[in-house]
Formats: sequence, structure tokens, C-alpha cells
Amino acid sequence: MAKHVKNMKELAKALQPTLLKMTDKLADRVYENLNYFLLDYYEGYDPASYQRTKDFLYSAVKVEAKPYKDGAKASVYIDYDSLTGYRNVTGYQVVKWADDGKHGGIEVDHKPHVWQDTMDNTVNNGELLKLAVDYLKSKGFSVRT
Repeated sequence: MAKHVKNMKELAKALQPTLLKMTDKLADRVYENLNYFLLDYYEGYDPASYQRTKDFLYSAVKVEAKPYKDGAKASVYIDYDSLTGYRNVTGYQVVKWADDGKHGGIEVDHKPHVWQDTMDNTVNNGELLKLAVDYLKSKGFSVRT
């Protein structure tokens, strides 16, 4: 069904359902990637000097897309505030070590960089842009890059 749009505000309102769905799909992809690298972090190293709680493994959070200004936004993050089962170290420090390629603050051979690897494999390599373009084209939008 065609929509008659008189101004930019009406255009933004007409596009919002599409933007919300697209943003949610993009956030899903980042969340999937983050969980992949969290699992790789856990599977690639078996600690001998400490016992894992697996809190970090399940710390990824995805917040559903919501309207934001004239568009949409979603969030994907590691909830380091939920990492409370560690002795003498904050959840933030655990996350920082994981992104620095350390396990429990220890230098090891298996060195994933959990957050940076997620960004490199979704945002920095252009995958999210390609997914956004493909999504918009599938909805009938003419998109050039």
C-alpha cells in the first residue's frame, strides 16, 4: 500500500517499522558473533590455576530495537556488572582481560580478543552494512553503496 508523505517527520514515521526490524536483525548478528567469541574463549583454554564460574560465558546481552530520535537503536553488550563471582577482581577487569587475550589475567597461547573480534567480524569488516543494504533491498528500497 502506498503512503503519502508530506514532510520529513512523516517520512521518518513511515520508515520506522522497517528501521526497527532491520536494527533488531543487525543486533541479532552482533549478539550471535559475541556469543561465538565468548564460547571460543571458554573452549580454547582449560585453566589450571583457577576454577571457572561460567558467568562471563553467559554475560552477553541484547536489548531489542526501539525507536530513537528519527530512527532506531538496539544495544549489544557484555554485562560486566553481573560478573560478581570473582575474588579480588571486578567484572570489568575480567572483560578487559578477555579483550586483551588473557585468561584470568594470565598470558596464554589461546588469545581471542572477545569484544574486538566481535567488532572486527561484524562492524569493521562491513558485514552489518551489507546486511542492512540487503534487508532494505528485500523490502523494496533502492539502495546504492
